Amino acid sequence: MATTTPPAARRGALIFIFVTVVLDMLAFGIIIPVLPKLVEQFLAGDTARAARVYGTFGMAWALMQFVFSPLLGAASDRFGRRPLILLSCFGLGVDFLFMSVAPTLGWLFVGRVISGITASSFSMASAYIADVTPPDKRAGAYGLLGAGFGIGFVFGPALGGVLGHGDPRLPFMIAGALAVLNALYGFFVLPESLPRERRTPRFAWARANPVGSLKLLRSHPELSSFAIVYFLYQFAHYVLPSTAILYSSYRYGWDARALGLMMAATGVCSILVQTFLVRRMVARFGERATLLIGLAAGTLGYAGYGLAPSGAWFLAAIPVFALSGLVNPGLQALMTARVGKNEQGQLQGANASLMGIAGMIAPGFFALAFATFIAPGAPYLPGAAMLAAGLLTAAAMLVTLAATRRATASAAASP
Repeated sequence: MATTTPPAARRGALIFIFVTVVLDMLAFGIIIPVLPKLVEQFLAGDTARAARVYGTFGMAWALMQFVFSPLLGAASDRFGRRPLILLSCFGLGVDFLFMSVAPTLGWLFVGRVISGITASSFSMASAYIADVTPPDKRAGAYGLLGAGFGIGFVFGPALGGVLGHGDPRLPFMIAGALAVLNALYGFFVLPESLPRERRTPRFAWARANPVGSLKLLRSHPELSSFAIVYFLYQFAHYVLPSTAILYSSYRYGWDARALGLMMAATGVCSILVQTFLVRRMVARFGERATLLIGLAAGTLGYAGYGLAPSGAWFLAAIPVFALSGLVNPGLQALMTARVGKNEQGQLQGANASLMGIAGMIAPGFFALAFATFIAPGAPYLPGAAMLAAGLLTAAAMLVTLAATRRATASAAASP
């Protein structure tokens, strides 16, 4: 499915999408270190209760992603990407500003629910790339998207920690302002990527609800397998936000400064992989091999984290794990090539739903695994959660091998 978008226009659009992802991830990253503190502040410093409430916030956010991402994806297939991207950016900015003045914990929860509804710019950006980029160039473009994600992840939490040192509400104001400015910027410079003749003829609720959107993933045998790979990979990845801080501080005695440096090192390695390796790997080995290399690196990286006897060994595993950044570009390229041009939004909505399902289950699963294997009387294995993530990633690699082997055999048998 070749695209007719001129190269110059394609480059300009990709630059805006890159900026959008950087600013949105910067906005998300800014609130990471301060949202738990703000929840704790509302609960008069009760840390244990704040942890439970914060977990509820995360589940509610993931549930909203599961429900609304397919709706927005299907809407973008019908009405175009541009209005949905701008609506997402603007809605996210207004919501962050709302959370900055939330008078009670209940209103803060409402704000978190709304952010789960509006936080779809990353999915819309993925669909936009599929619109304007030829299939053989998509993996590199998705690598650029991943680099933007990494930049926001590196600088966002650091900036949020500095800004929120005195007032935990200030980062929300900054994040809201960034998202609104990005929406205004896009209003003037972002072209539409999906022409009217390539849109779905009507808005269908069957495509827009979470269950209906997932039916698309069963429309092609390989797409179903790649959806399983996507789910397993995303599920495993939740081990990092849910247990990495607790695990590394418990096992290695790291303080806040060391934890911050660890997160920064992870982000920098991710940016290097996305910026300099993805295009070269895909050009030399193809999407399938790139995906498999990324999954193998993820498996080894999680094993390295879980078995590292010291902080130095944990840090040594970071560059290995960073190569798992090859997974998403390769996987997205393979998936987008198997659906029509007017189904790219639905595909990204379905993927976001899978991520939402993983987000509702995985944090609790990994937290329980970590707590169980450090409890008195239990077999002592503090890295159990990381090792479980490694097994899930290895399972994703086996599914990929089976799916792509079938595809190769089918292509060889075809005249």
